[in-house]
Amino acid sequence: MRLSWLLIPFLGACATTIHPGEVGVRRTFGKLAEDQRGPGLVVHSPVGVTFIRVPVRTRNMEINLALPSAEGLNVTADVSILYHLDPERVPTLLEEVGPDYERSLIMPVFRSAAADVSARYVAKDMHSGVRGGIEDAIEERMRALLGDRGIVLENVLLKSISLPAGLYAAVEDKLEAEQQAQRMEFVLERERQEAERRRIEAEGVRDAQRILAEGLSDEILSLRSIEAFQALTQSESTTVI
Repeated sequence: MRLSWLLIPFLGACATTIHPGEVGVRRTFGKLAEDQRGPGLVVHSPVGVTFIRVPVRTRNMEINLALPSAEGLNVTADVSILYHLDPERVPTLLEEVGPDYERSLIMPVFRSAAADVSARYVAKDMHSGVRGGIEDAIEERMRALLGDRGIVLENVLLKSISLPAGLYAAVEDKLEAEQQAQRMEFVLERERQEAERRRIEAEGVRDAQRILAEGLSDEILSLRSIEAFQALTQSESTTVI
């Protein structure tokens, strides 16, 4: 009997489960509460009261768009925007922007920041090591515009960039020319080293010959001839007349 009396207040109540990685914002007859509830079971009145569940874990927003380059070309890029929401600012974000904040806020801000940054670079630079600088510049610009809204930007990643077909060929031709120039420089350097080796070798032979020539006087030659003749006379196979 006592259990029945305890259940009476809950018979007309509703319950909403707030999952891990979410916060719930209470909405009473269309008015949002100024605070939010963490994960768990929330019991509330079924009349005019609902809870809006909003994820606050890291989310990956993927976008495919055409970026303008400094020379007026369009470069297609696949982009990942990693972000999460500040739980304390969720009620304000819902009040000012609404639950579709990705389409209403993040997407326009990203498109504007990406276009402004990419327009500073030529198309071929977007496909090279400059990509990291482009990502950092877009990220910094988005942080300045979204930080006060409770959207915490973690990373902007340019996963793939597709250059116009003609520009691809030009970039490949340039890379091939640079590789050929490097190979030619290697060959020339090797030839220079070989020429230097031969010059040093020739100088050594020349110096040896000069030293030898300076040491062969007429007296030394006569002495060497006598020594050679004496060596012949001492040989058993030699007959001296």
